[in-house]
Amino acid sequence: TATFTLICVCSCSPAVLSAATVTTVQQRKLHHAVVPKGKGGRSSSSGIAATVFGATGFVGRYVVNRLGRIGSQIIVPHRCDQYDVMYLRPMGDLGQIIFMEWDPRNKDSIKRALEHSNVVINLVGREWETRNYPFEDTFVTIPQQIAKATREAGITKLVHMSHLNADIRSQSKYLRNKAVGETAVRDEFPDAIIMKPAEIFGREDKFLNYYANMRWFGNAIPLMGMGKNTVKQPVYVVDVAKAIINAIRDPDANGKTYALVGPNRYLLHDLVEYIYGVAHRPFVAYPMPRVLYHLAARAFSMSPFDPWTSPDKVDRVRISLMSLLYMKYPGLPGLEDLGITPSTIEQRAIEILRRHRRFRYLETQLDETKPAKTVNY
Repeated sequence: TATFTLICVCSCSPAVLSAATVTTVQQRKLHHAVVPKGKGGRSSSSGIAATVFGATGFVGRYVVNRLGRIGSQIIVPHRCDQYDVMYLRPMGDLGQIIFMEWDPRNKDSIKRALEHSNVVINLVGREWETRNYPFEDTFVTIPQQIAKATREAGITKLVHMSHLNADIRSQSKYLRNKAVGETAVRDEFPDAIIMKPAEIFGREDKFLNYYANMRWFGNAIPLMGMGKNTVKQPVYVVDVAKAIINAIRDPDANGKTYALVGPNRYLLHDLVEYIYGVAHRPFVAYPMPRVLYHLAARAFSMSPFDPWTSPDKVDRVRISLMSLLYMKYPGLPGLEDLGITPSTIEQRAIEILRRHRRFRYLETQLDETKPAKTVNY
């Protein structure tokens, strides 16, 4: 057969050879992995080949899970040991999740990570700064390089994760750099989809668990201003992941900015009281001045391990969403515009807070806890 093929090719005219070459190139432009087929399950093909930067983080694992469930091919760039990302492998069908090491400061490494994709999702972020990666690199430089590489590769879908309270005038360095990063991404890629979630809660979160873990430092919970001046509207992590997937599949989402919030608003004091009610732990709050809170947070931030809190997190926690959401961003679309009914914190709190209960309360029903008070302002 090989000899016959060789004779046929050699005997063909130059025009036939040219046509054969063109046909081969055209076939390679569209890989079979991104041709939609099947009934929509994990063994189907959704037509999405997505590179998910930051897939190993809190939100990233839920996004990868959602992509895998609809039959997408997922490229997971990572900096950690390969055994630390093995929990992601079962989230997709065989061979559909591809792992590769990458260097965020290497432009060629970023290009290699997305050269075979038609969707790019940037979820890179962290709660605290390190010596190697300050907030300027994490939230501005790296997203800007990802947006630039996406544009140069001709990819039409880029989703960038920001924060609802991102503002250049914020006291929090985290939120200031989030705001600058939004602008940098939009300048490099005008059609980028910007997601601005409020505080995200879920099983591995640093919001509900953050307050629940305060019980280890005493029977009383310190809150700035007793939490009476801070309004929160937390959003469920699964709803955020659904929003990202729906935005990818919506051709009209390009260039839009979405405000992702839950259905209810709470005073921080009432929300923390509800957390301890679900955990069946005593709740006694007392006011702590911001200066003292900063001193305590500074001591925690000196830990050589992942710090439990930091002075910047203290500034972020005390910021009320009302200061920005409905004054600065009154017309932003939200979860409902993406076809998602947001989950209330009362529906999902038990998934997160059951592990904070004492043994005798493990099986106590959630409806035995009085729901948290909501506010309308």
